Amino acid sequence: MSYKDHAEREFKAAGWLDEKDEMQKLVMDNVQQLLSVFSEQGHSGLSAPYVLGIFQKLASHEPLVPLRGSDDEWSEVSPGMFQNIRCSHVFKENGQAYDINGIIWRDPDGSCCTNFESRVPVTFPYTPKKEYRDRPAVT
Repeated sequence: MSYKDHAEREFKAAGWLDEKDEMQKLVMDNVQQLLSVFSEQGHSGLSAPYVLGIFQKLASHEPLVPLRGSDDEWSEVSPGMFQNIRCSHVFKENGQAYDINGIIWRDPDGSCCTNFESRVPVTFPYTPKKEYRDRPAVT
């Protein structure tokens, strides 16, 4: 089964082939282009997951190896506030580093968000991780 055929079946199952939304059509075209390149590379069952894992991290602007916290990893974004250039959700103020996406809040309907309480302190070397916490239903 080809990637293209599989994608078409899944798009159909999701109801996207009948979608009138131009953005959704563009997304499907983009995905098909990515799958075409991936298919042409001829990955095996061993290399495909490896390449996909690296691609997912890089496409999500996540680091491949732990952050070091060294001076060359920071960019000053406002006076006294630094952002890590390898991982945009890691910041440093007054010498303390923190990850603004350390805690992801999940609502009962499955939707997720971050807020000021999502910050977690960071010590180096640091591999970004996310902890999901459920929020109670609002009645």
